[in-house]
Amino acid sequence: MIKMAIITSFLGQTKDRFHLYNEPKSLEEKFEIMKGIKGYDGVEIVYPYEASDPEATKALVMNYGLHVAAVNVNVKADPEFRNGGLTSNMMGVRNKAVRFMNEAKDFAASIGADKVTCCPLGDGYEFSFQSDYGKAWRHLIETFGEAGSYREEIPLFIEYKPSETRGKCFIDSASKTLCLLNDIQCRSMGITMDFGHSLYGNENPAEALALIAESPYPYYIHINDNDGKWDWDYFCGSKHFLEYVEFLYYLKKYGYKDYITSDTSPTRWDIKGTFEINSRITNKIWDLLDRIDNETFGRLIDGNDYLATWRFIEENILNLK
Repeated sequence: MIKMAIITSFLGQTKDRFHLYNEPKSLEEKFEIMKGIKGYDGVEIVYPYEASDPEATKALVMNYGLHVAAVNVNVKADPEFRNGGLTSNMMGVRNKAVRFMNEAKDFAASIGADKVTCCPLGDGYEFSFQSDYGKAWRHLIETFGEAGSYREEIPLFIEYKPSETRGKCFIDSASKTLCLLNDIQCRSMGITMDFGHSLYGNENPAEALALIAESPYPYYIHINDNDGKWDWDYFCGSKHFLEYVEFLYYLKKYGYKDYITSDTSPTRWDIKGTFEINSRITNKIWDLLDRIDNETFGRLIDGNDYLATWRFIEENILNLK
């Protein structure tokens, strides 16, 4: 079975611009919910707002028989980060962002996590002439580079996203994230790739994954789905089934062994049922890809007759015989 995890903040109360969904819950209450969700033994915990006490958190993780897939460091929620944390023109704000990432690494080491992931959503812009792009890029190299070189045994993963909370995030694509890592030149850094971010950023997730996997940097996966227009965090396969199959095909091809983490927001739907869909469909597709004739499928993908490839997909993946 695939190693699967949940970003635990989605097990409590979530909100959009108009509504609140579900009830607020403590971290222990979220772990209690996880006991009833099939297919998961991993958690991604948000630092410092969801958990900041390493001893208490480690005890909870052990008591509930869970594993920490990653620590997600939030560098967007504090008031100082509204106009950007890592790229702020104020050195004190940039230093605070670096401190948060370094403290998250300390926290991760204390609770037995092997990575920290950071999505710099406050760093971006909305309008023309709002930002000095070159200076912002240099700040990203400086701040992420400083945090990446701290406690290198705990790698820092950068998660890219096209927008939110800014109209356009500076780190908005797989290729730009790779450019940043190449400029930083810290081998203890990697990329968190979110299937939904890739979709609504007009990437093909499977192609973006291949680009990352062919680089020297490690990667970590978030899963969900959306309509290609916004990051709705729907359950997997609900909008882009075949694209999700192709994405898992390349994860398997590149020998991915780390956690696949559900970054999915239940909102109007049952929490347990929503996350079980992610686990159920991901494992079914993963097992299906083990059963098909991958040698033949690979030759078809490399060939020039897509109609033959599509017939294979019809019969072997969609089971339309």
